[in-house]
Amino acid sequence: MPDKVIKTDEEWRQILTPEQFEVTRHKGTEPQFTGKHYDLKENGIYKCICCGNDLFSSEAKFDSGSGWPSFWTSVSKQSIETAVDTGYGMVRVEVMCCRCGAHLGHVFEDGPPPTGLRYCINSVALDFVANEEK
Repeated sequence: MPDKVIKTDEEWRQILTPEQFEVTRHKGTEPQFTGKHYDLKENGIYKCICCGNDLFSSEAKFDSGSGWPSFWTSVSKQSIETAVDTGYGMVRVEVMCCRCGAHLGHVFEDGPPPTGLRYCINSVALDFVANEEK
């Protein structure tokens, strides 16, 4: 596993856009159906916008109709971490990058087989790297 990435808010502000900073460092949410990755169909890997950690594969992506990129699993159990989120009067499970702690979105138990999970992730928290053609 890669080393943890720890930066001050000022250091994050220097490398992230204001929207990326708000979502990943202050647990914000982008408006649904506005993110550049929600309907992307290319094959590749979705990485953390903050630290480049591999998070999700296009092979696990599905159209949930939610307006955010949705995945039924992460690339590995070590790529993300979760915590209970009781903000906004709801109880949800927050998804974060295990390397830098970036807020990515939430995971719900209404996804497709084989996991039954729906990782509902903010596009702005992701960088996409397409698979090379072979």
